[in-house]
Amino acid sequence: MKKCLFFIIVLLLSLPISASVSASTSSASSYVLMDMTTGRVLASKNMNSKKLIASITKIMSSIVAIERGNLDELITVDDSISKAYGSGIYIEVGEEITLRDLLYGLMLRSGNDAASMIASHIAGSEEKFVELMNEKAKELGMKNTTFYNASGLPTPHGNYSSCYDMALLTRYAMKNPEYQEIVKTKKHQVVTNKKTYIWNNKNKLLRYDYITGGKTGYTEESGRTLVSTASIDGMNLVVVTIRDSDDWNTHLELYKYAKDNYFSYKVLNKNKFTLLGDTYYQDATFYIKNNVYLPLKKDEKRNLISHIILEKKENYQDNEKVGKNQIYLGDTLLYEEDIYIINKKNVTSKNIFTRIKDWFND
Repeated sequence: MKKCLFFIIVLLLSLPISASVSASTSSASSYVLMDMTTGRVLASKNMNSKKLIASITKIMSSIVAIERGNLDELITVDDSISKAYGSGIYIEVGEEITLRDLLYGLMLRSGNDAASMIASHIAGSEEKFVELMNEKAKELGMKNTTFYNASGLPTPHGNYSSCYDMALLTRYAMKNPEYQEIVKTKKHQVVTNKKTYIWNNKNKLLRYDYITGGKTGYTEESGRTLVSTASIDGMNLVVVTIRDSDDWNTHLELYKYAKDNYFSYKVLNKNKFTLLGDTYYQDATFYIKNNVYLPLKKDEKRNLISHIILEKKENYQDNEKVGKNQIYLGDTLLYEEDIYIINKKNVTSKNIFTRIKDWFND
């Protein structure tokens, strides 16, 4: 059993404000607004309701392909595309195209033929690829999600998920630089051995500077589905809507709600620090690698608690991870950052109480 040191710093206390959202979001059967840094839900309606999701399925298809494939590999299109229908990029058997360009066709134009070809290339068959999709969903904690195909088409079985699960997936996918680059692209040109393509992104929200990506979806069975991501005033956010006839406006309204009610606060900084009262690591100082900003309502800032948990290591190397700095909002864990250690000789550092003062002065 690991022996640990615990330090709890209460950053003043008050009651958090409950969330309320304008009634203009009522067109959505379900929605969620999530902070991508922490995974905290800022607003929601029926967010765990399991529904058909149509082409936002392709978020999972793309991230599985990015993680498992060589994006610069040249692929020869085969007859695996023959069963695809609906939206497509209209590739032909015998055409040579890179996996990267297929992913642009998948995400910008929602190409069902691209989905079929990607699945066949990565896993040998769509059935095997779907197994990988469901494995990833389980890994990410998507409890209300089942994939039956790589495209989101309703036959033979449509794919089911929830707004919350799709937000979890998007939060994960947006950590991947290749995925980020693809979904933020407004226009992409491709030259193959047979054709030249110019693809414009179907995500109309990209006309707004703060939108960083997303994916559209629609079938008669599912209705309109939409995922979008945004960076607003230092907050990285994701909105998911399912069965929403006015989804563009719902997303804009939820981002406006976040902008009007939440503010990005610096809750951790990467300055080196010491811990007053610590008698175990007397010859050491600590640091974290990142400045951490979290979206909070103004009064919530006073409801934060910082837990510092350090392992008792008899021997340590400089820059070794020795613990975590956890940030709680009341009883809810919002975020945790790894703590590293170095010998404090010739190191200028601040004690933890000076750091707290810095948080409130930022």
